[in-house]
Amino acid sequence: MTEAHTHGVDEPCEAGMGLYARALREGRVRNGQADGTACLVDLGLLQPAVEDLEWLEPVTPAVALHRLLRASADRIAHERRREQVLADMFEPLMRIECNRSATSDNPAIITLSGTERINKAISEAMTEASRELLSIQPTTHHNDARTETAQALALDRDQALLDRGARIRSLYQHTQRHRPLVMARYEQLRGDAEARTLDEVTDRLIVVDRTVAFIPANKDRTFALEVRHPALVDYLVTVFDRLWRLATPMHPEAVQQPTLNGVTPRQRAIASLLVEGHTDAVIAGRLGMNIRTARVHIAKLAATLGSESRAQLGYLIGQSGILDQEPRASQDPPARREPPAPRQR
Repeated sequence: MTEAHTHGVDEPCEAGMGLYARALREGRVRNGQADGTACLVDLGLLQPAVEDLEWLEPVTPAVALHRLLRASADRIAHERRREQVLADMFEPLMRIECNRSATSDNPAIITLSGTERINKAISEAMTEASRELLSIQPTTHHNDARTETAQALALDRDQALLDRGARIRSLYQHTQRHRPLVMARYEQLRGDAEARTLDEVTDRLIVVDRTVAFIPANKDRTFALEVRHPALVDYLVTVFDRLWRLATPMHPEAVQQPTLNGVTPRQRAIASLLVEGHTDAVIAGRLGMNIRTARVHIAKLAATLGSESRAQLGYLIGQSGILDQEPRASQDPPARREPPAPRQR
């Protein structure tokens, strides 16, 4: 074999593709002509003629391409399985290393891979907890089925925590206030469980007993970080506490905030993002709504301010002064209760 035909076993060479094209034009080629391009036979692009084995006939390009793509997909699937095997193999070793470093001055951060392992780590942390669970739960439109499954799994462990005398504080976006899944959760939980909402929240966060926190490590949340470094956990708790004080209690008695010059709090939040130059898709994602709903609110805001274009809307928002005013809450939020002091070990 010449160097011209030195290539991978899963793709034809240039000379081979030339011979394959010739076979398609002429209907067949002699067996000996393919001696230098064995890849054509190996990849199934040429096959012996039934009536005369001295000739090779081309396989239809559509069939050949489908076969090669399927083989490629099989290889990708194999590599993904191999990645998971390696992740499963090394994750316990990484935990050992991280636990060893936790005894030094290095930050104690553990990488968790896979939804099952993440849920297991959270459940283990909550099993040992007795004081408090803080969580931020942003909307995830991309996989509502997985969200519902996670909520169902969390319900039992949350109730067990409440039964031990602990409290639960959760933050959601305003768009979650009337979502059946969220409402059902707080109808079922018995104990000191409270939820509040904001226009925008950070990415998902879980803090257990103010000693361990869990945050996503990638966009689809198949990786997470388990954080046990006191300084980092304290920082995350501070972020949560500040958002909590700004949030609106999520219960039937909470009165809605009034409008300002005919602009609702939701439209005001959208206006703030519009003047920052964000697209409709970004605004929808940050406020936890689908893009169609976001565009409806933008259209209503434009109608209220008398805007005829997107550029004019930004100008009118600035001129209206709605972003310079804070809507007066109809009632003060409940007094913030400090968690009990940590028990001495």
